[in-house]
Amino acid sequence: MRYDFYAYMDRMKYIKRWQLMRSVREENIMEHSQSVAILAHALVSIHNEVYGGNADVLKTVLYAMYHETSEVMTGDLPTPIKYYNRSIQGAYKELEKSACEKIVGTLPKELQGSLSPYVLADEDSVEYRLVKAADRLAAYIKCLEELRSGNSEFTKAKKSIEEDLRGRNLPEVEYFFENFIPSFALTLDELEGL
Repeated sequence: MRYDFYAYMDRMKYIKRWQLMRSVREENIMEHSQSVAILAHALVSIHNEVYGGNADVLKTVLYAMYHETSEVMTGDLPTPIKYYNRSIQGAYKELEKSACEKIVGTLPKELQGSLSPYVLADEDSVEYRLVKAADRLAAYIKCLEELRSGNSEFTKAKKSIEEDLRGRNLPEVEYFFENFIPSFALTLDELEGL
């Protein structure tokens, strides 16, 4: 018997993000997912340690790792298209869910129960809310990187993503902005204090 789940996951490295925009450095959904996992871990740690929450750290990080699973089948649909109207948004959400279910179905039956909850996340959970914020935070950091490289193509995206992040009213995001975002403007020498 052949099981394709991990071969599908490995194909994340071929799915490019930001397809409608000129990028100085291309990004794929595999590296994006790793970035989101790190940022989600940061946000859940802030949630728990700074603000006294009790979110499940493992669940949060695993949600982040698998949050782009559907895109190995659907590709990365650009945000302006995905959210153009409720009809398209709803149809795309169903397509994403179907793709995730199909991919989970490529696991042996005895493993499906342990991975399915992370591929098909509980969208009403605090952990999912933190991952969605981490996903937007990763996009914001990508904008900073592109702008720092002289690519003004990301000016409007940076502004709208920052407005979206601030509009979520998550203290974890505000804490991250205040304490960590300034470092993203530094060179390696500046980070090392040279």
